[in-house]
Amino acid sequence: MSEANRGARGVVPPQRPGMSEANRDGVGFIGLGQMGEPMARHLTGRGLVVFDARADAVAPLVEAGARAARSVAEVAAHCALVSIMVRDDDQVREVAEEAIAAARPGTVLAIHSTIRAKTAEDLAEKARRYDIEVVDAPVSGGFMGASAGSLAVMVGGTPEAFERCREPFGDWADLVLHMGPVGAGTRTKLARNLLHFVSFTAAAEAQRLAEASGVSLRKLGRIVRHTDAITGGAGAIMLRPTTAPLEPDDDLYDILRHTRDLGEKDLSLALELAGELGVDAPFARLALERFGAGLGLAEDTDG
Repeated sequence: MSEANRGARGVVPPQRPGMSEANRDGVGFIGLGQMGEPMARHLTGRGLVVFDARADAVAPLVEAGARAARSVAEVAAHCALVSIMVRDDDQVREVAEEAIAAARPGTVLAIHSTIRAKTAEDLAEKARRYDIEVVDAPVSGGFMGASAGSLAVMVGGTPEAFERCREPFGDWADLVLHMGPVGAGTRTKLARNLLHFVSFTAAAEAQRLAEASGVSLRKLGRIVRHTDAITGGAGAIMLRPTTAPLEPDDDLYDILRHTRDLGEKDLSLALELAGELGVDAPFARLALERFGAGLGLAEDTDG
């Protein structure tokens, strides 16, 4: 779509039958894949308008009460809030630019895909020319959270845009947080997913150690899932507003010093076992080397 067409703010795509003026304050959802479909399903009571390139993805939402649009532009022209959940930066740009061309002033476009922060910032700058808000609002919690309506959503955008999104997002999310300006939501998601996927590699290392020791990997997995649900896993130590070294009078100092002592002991024992069994454990070695400093404790902190 050309820049000339993007500037034609009065042009609205032809309405399909049943898409009345009354629907213009509804919620739109574009991209009905594994995450988008269950997220959108929670919005059917809000005058939901949906679009996906695959007709078979649209049909179940229509059966649940949504209205089907013929294009991205038609969704954007009829909805005050439009959610976008497509695959990557290129698809986000394509969809968002078509939506910007058709949306009315005051519309909020919410990008839920995990993309580059710069992509969201560029689209927000372009949309601002037409009095359209863009928020980057990636989610965490997987298909299970999307189905249950218990996702976490990290929103980057103006405070005003966030307030307009907060309630609809709450239909499919248990935790809705404003992280800062456009781009902040995506930066939060990338930091969160760094932890998520690095931990998968650490889990593979732990499984190699367990397997070499003759331990059941399935039972180990049950133990990990059970105890992480109790302790909160790695998130349990993410309590500080800074990564700077802790001062001895900090309320968390003794707690994290105890955590450091236990962690260094157990990592040392695991590395000893790995050495006996000939299992390479580079993540464990790196963790032991950096464990105390990562908690904010200097190497010579003995109390």
